[in-house]
Amino acid sequence: MKIAVECYAGYQAEQEPRTLIIDGVRLRVVGVADRWRDPESSSFKVRAEDGHQYVIRHDRGRDEWTLVKVFPADA
Repeated sequence: MKIAVECYAGYQAEQEPRTLIIDGVRLRVVGVADRWRDPESSSFKVRAEDGHQYVIRHDRGRDEWTLVKVFPADA
């Protein structure tokens, strides 16, 4: 599922998700639990203000964000 993500780019220009926009709902990212890269993409596991954890992927070539998986707040 394609989503919109607002990011902060630090001095090294590495993006870090700050807000997820899923089906028009804005969710503030309260923490980044994990991050990993491959040659084509960057992935993040983030916790949002709703308590859920989201795995999101940024395809750098297409500049597209995808929602990969959602972990419920109690997981």
